[in-house]
Amino acid sequence: MTKVCQQLFDHPNPVALVTGAGAPRVGQAIAETLSKRGYRLAIHSHSSFEAGNRFSEDLSQRIDSRSYRADLFHEDQARDLVNQVCSDFGRLDVVVNSAAIWNPIEMEKVTADDLDRYFKVNTVSSFIVAQQAGAQMVNQEKGGVIINIGDWATVRPYCDYAAYFLSKGSIPTMTRMLAVELATRNSRIRVNAVLPGPVMIPESMDEVKRREIIDATLLKREGTPQNVADACVCLIENDFITGVALPVDGGRSIYSASNPV
Repeated sequence: MTKVCQQLFDHPNPVALVTGAGAPRVGQAIAETLSKRGYRLAIHSHSSFEAGNRFSEDLSQRIDSRSYRADLFHEDQARDLVNQVCSDFGRLDVVVNSAAIWNPIEMEKVTADDLDRYFKVNTVSSFIVAQQAGAQMVNQEKGGVIINIGDWATVRPYCDYAAYFLSKGSIPTMTRMLAVELATRNSRIRVNAVLPGPVMIPESMDEVKRREIIDATLLKREGTPQNVADACVCLIENDFITGVALPVDGGRSIYSASNPV
């Protein structure tokens, strides 16, 4: 039976690049899910390169998977990453911009250097990777798909993540802009975003705080990386969706709990 990805991209095993897939978090879940659907994988990581390399080796048991290391803070490394993937595989059908940094900083302590670092990794690198990938996809008959990973909480931010929210707040706008720009060059290119909600709450968090976060969702449960991966698959394989920023947050972004988090 022909797989959906084969029909979309007219190739038996299309190629997907997933950035930030070294650690066992959302990026890995996305890559794992795509591998099971027949995509060959380019696994990007930086600080978690050893783990990413092992993950890629595991995927290689069933699909062509290769590991790449790049510090996306640097523009040249972001561009080189995409160029190397295109050179190695001869094509690039899907990009998932999952790489991000996320650490608490009290608002009073945020510096210009912090903002620069967060914007370069969380925003600028996603644009550069998409721009470089788009240049390849424009010349492919079947185009391609780009998925940007944002965050639901940019519409309802909470304390101590000012630099992070400023950087991630750009993702929906960038997604819509890229959808318009790239589709005018090749109408088979689509760009969407996924905005995860409470997923993989830190194990170190105390139970009271964890319960508050879960109760602040409509569905009263914590999300999983697989929920995010499944949303990515939907936006990749439904070929009439583009320019969308999809919350995957259990209804958190539309629900005002009595004790909001």
